[in-house]
Amino acid sequence: MLSKKTIISHIFTYGLMLTLATSTALANPNHDTSAEKNQTAKFQKIEQPLSIKTAVTVGGLALISLELWWFLFSKPKSKKAEVHQGIQEITVTVDGGYEPSLVVVNAGQPVRLNFLRRDPHSCLESIRLPDFHIAKDLPLNQITSVEFTPQKPGTYSFTCGMNMLRGVIEVQSAN
Repeated sequence: MLSKKTIISHIFTYGLMLTLATSTALANPNHDTSAEKNQTAKFQKIEQPLSIKTAVTVGGLALISLELWWFLFSKPKSKKAEVHQGIQEITVTVDGGYEPSLVVVNAGQPVRLNFLRRDPHSCLESIRLPDFHIAKDLPLNQITSVEFTPQKPGTYSFTCGMNMLRGVIEVQSAN
């Protein structure tokens, strides 16, 4: 499976290739500036090589496929919290997102989420758990613990400080 960084680098590469291909085509326009032709024809047909048309089509289909996979078929990485001394504990790595992005815990037991921030971007400087009224800063390359006790089963989200990146806490009944 490809990592997010690999996917983003491929998208950047395809965009760069398309930019270079289209800039070459635009750098050599047909400069027929006769007054009659400009007055009679509002649009001019631009002939482009088949390779450019094919590259644009393949690139577009690849991006559409990537979006479909990303939003419909990729599943969040989940992990069940382990119990240590009566506390459900799990470490969540913060590096361009949250891993695991789905944490499974039991209701009625204390939970300790240990956030290890590896990404220096300002968006990930804090973590927010709005359902539990928790907001904490995440220092870079340090573990920050967040403790709470979920009382009811359900799904609860946690987000970055800008509410752009999200993770989910799935609380199951203690049975």
